[in-house]
Amino acid sequence: MSDFLDKYATVAGEDVIQHLHQLAAPLEGLKVVHVNSTRVGGGVAEILDKMVPMMASLGLDVQWEVITGEPDFYQCTKSFHNALQGMPVDVSLHLRKAYETTNEQLAEQHRELLTEADIVIIHDPQPAPLLKYIPNRKGKWIWRCHIDASRPYRPVWKYLRDFVSGYDGSIFSLVNFAQILPHPQYLIPPSIDPLSDKNMELPISKVRSVLDEFGIDPRRPLIVQVSRYDRFKDPVGVIHAYRLTKRFIPQLQLALAGGGATDDPEGEAVLAEVHEAAGDDPDIHVLLLPADAHATINALQRAADIVLQKSTREGFGLTVAEAMWKGKPVIGGDTGGIRLQVTNHHTGFLVSTPEGAALRIQYLLRNRDLLAQMGEQARDFVRDNFLLTRQLREYLTIIVGLQRGGAERVEIG
Repeated sequence: MSDFLDKYATVAGEDVIQHLHQLAAPLEGLKVVHVNSTRVGGGVAEILDKMVPMMASLGLDVQWEVITGEPDFYQCTKSFHNALQGMPVDVSLHLRKAYETTNEQLAEQHRELLTEADIVIIHDPQPAPLLKYIPNRKGKWIWRCHIDASRPYRPVWKYLRDFVSGYDGSIFSLVNFAQILPHPQYLIPPSIDPLSDKNMELPISKVRSVLDEFGIDPRRPLIVQVSRYDRFKDPVGVIHAYRLTKRFIPQLQLALAGGGATDDPEGEAVLAEVHEAAGDDPDIHVLLLPADAHATINALQRAADIVLQKSTREGFGLTVAEAMWKGKPVIGGDTGGIRLQVTNHHTGFLVSTPEGAALRIQYLLRNRDLLAQMGEQARDFVRDNFLLTRQLREYLTIIVGLQRGGAERVEIG
């Protein structure tokens, strides 16, 4: 057992790590390439930051490539992201041309690597066309969609489907997200790294220093939402829920903590909307954090009485599992992957409106025993279902199956 994976045995259990080694044994030396659109910011980058070295520690030859482009490319891919989540978006021919040209250029740049790889895993729409420009590829290609594509805007999905259909398989986070495609589809929910700076145990002194830095009173109740400044995360709705709650719990504080990602051009506009909604309320703390502020986010979630993720659409929402791992009940939007994590009335509450969120915040803050019980149940649920070791096991299982010709049953060891 490698020293790297040995650390996870203390959290996930030694039997889990042994199972990973058993799955990986027939894959030793296999060339695996992950491709996405950003190395920092967002859940995909956070997962790959640990998934790649974990695969390498199991003997696979793994690389992580990042696709980059000009502003038109990012404007196009952000429009795709919104359209897959149901927003009717007209993506111009000019933007689509920039999207395809960028992928064609990057395919040429990485042609040898992508042609010779045994497994290529393409994450989300940004690099989806790469397959088209690698006609003599050796290995199997998988498209991994992290987005809630349950009700996509059909003209945009039809355009993207032409690029995705040729893959050897696709992975979605939930069954409701999957779309009809002419290849096998797999369901793998995302996961968190329990040993990362964002999720590891912290001394109380560190938590208190972060609260002092931002002027948050540790003696007063605190609700927190951690997410990019994105309209689908509904930060303005969170502020509305806070104001409704503050009428009855006047000592309440709110922290909205997040940043941007290199592939999201809309973040600044949403942040301006949040500042306007917050006004001059000294108990609303709007924090713009750098992408590497993991320990700060960890401290804010640990300091919170309740964590919110009031998204209106959500592929999964890793911040939900992160907060639950810290023993916090989560009040989340009744949508997408949040439903997979928040068991209503057990690990938190699902809500559809700011009014519903406000009602649940009041209820929990006035029932502290229930708040603590929900937090304990939330942590146990994450340990059993949403740690990185589980996601790695499922990736390895798919790779083994593809290497064995897609057989329905594969005997290992």
